[in-house]
Amino acid sequence: MATNDPDNRDPPGTPQPGDLIEIFRPAYQHWALYLGDGYIINLTPVDESQTAAISSVKSVFSRKAVVRMQLLKEVVGDDSYRINNKYDDHHTPLPVDDIIQRSQVLIGQEVSYDLLGSNCEHFVTLLRYGEGVSEQATRAIGAITLVTAAASAFSVLGLVNTRSRNRPL
Repeated sequence: MATNDPDNRDPPGTPQPGDLIEIFRPAYQHWALYLGDGYIINLTPVDESQTAAISSVKSVFSRKAVVRMQLLKEVVGDDSYRINNKYDDHHTPLPVDDIIQRSQVLIGQEVSYDLLGSNCEHFVTLLRYGEGVSEQATRAIGAITLVTAAASAFSVLGLVNTRSRNRPL
């Protein structure tokens, strides 16, 4: 099994059914769940062909997604990937048979997609653990909160500075 070190991009080893697969896209990480025999289940945008959806940055801005079963090697393409069951220390994986059965029922279905609240990582962790978790979304929410707080602080400082300059002597 591959390491959980994000800087280690060695060949990932052989995935086992139920493993989480992290795919390194140029601007983000895409997540899938390994089903076996070279196939994964993942979310792709509704309005794109399967081939275009594989590497499209547009996929992170979609509001709807389709659950697809695809070959891992086709989804990865020229990108790299690793097996990354990073939440196993804090969440107990469901039995593999349950994971696979839950996955197969969803193939072909259209689902809601939200980059911060219901993304591909939430989807596959929900299948593996029964709970949707996304460290990537948590980091993004933290960054948005920080930027919003900084913008508010600068706005208040600008307002205070403007008022003090306009005050008569």
